[in-house]
Amino acid sequence: MSRIGKLAVAVPAGVKPELKGQALSVTGKLGTLKLDVHPEIEPKLDGAKIVLHPRSTSKRAQALWGTNRALIANMVEGVTKGFTVDLEINGVGYRAAAEGKNVLSLQLGYSHDVKYAIPDGISIKVGEKQTTLSITGADKRLVGQVAAEIRGYRKPEPYKGKGIKYAAEHIRRKEGKKK
Repeated sequence: MSRIGKLAVAVPAGVKPELKGQALSVTGKLGTLKLDVHPEIEPKLDGAKIVLHPRSTSKRAQALWGTNRALIANMVEGVTKGFTVDLEINGVGYRAAAEGKNVLSLQLGYSHDVKYAIPDGISIKVGEKQTTLSITGADKRLVGQVAAEIRGYRKPEPYKGKGIKYAAEHIRRKEGKKK
């Protein structure tokens, strides 16, 4: 029995859920998100709540029950508050600049600038010193994916700590060569 799946997802005021078969869409002030609920899970709208029930007692249905409930809860939170991931750029000459609304230009010590195309539904703010990035959006999965792709261009190295890291991430430092 899923402990997470049993809990109903509360729908706050200003959020409009819509259910058509297995397709669930949630609309709020930050946009619209859609999810196709797995066929082994039965979604229902119950007033200001979204309730899920497994169609069978199989282990797979039990596992998918909690997963789908968490995805729906993230959708509701995303269209009301949104999600943010902060990145820090460390290194001499390493910096970021926004070129319009759709392109992020990163100078990361390569012979060329790295251009990153910003997907729809995501906004990236570059800090004053051009060494911090704030990635914001309604879709939690997409925000995390964009942050991981940007971090992947220059992961932080353990000797000097140069690279792109999450703001809350701690880089374990190594000692250099000894004479």
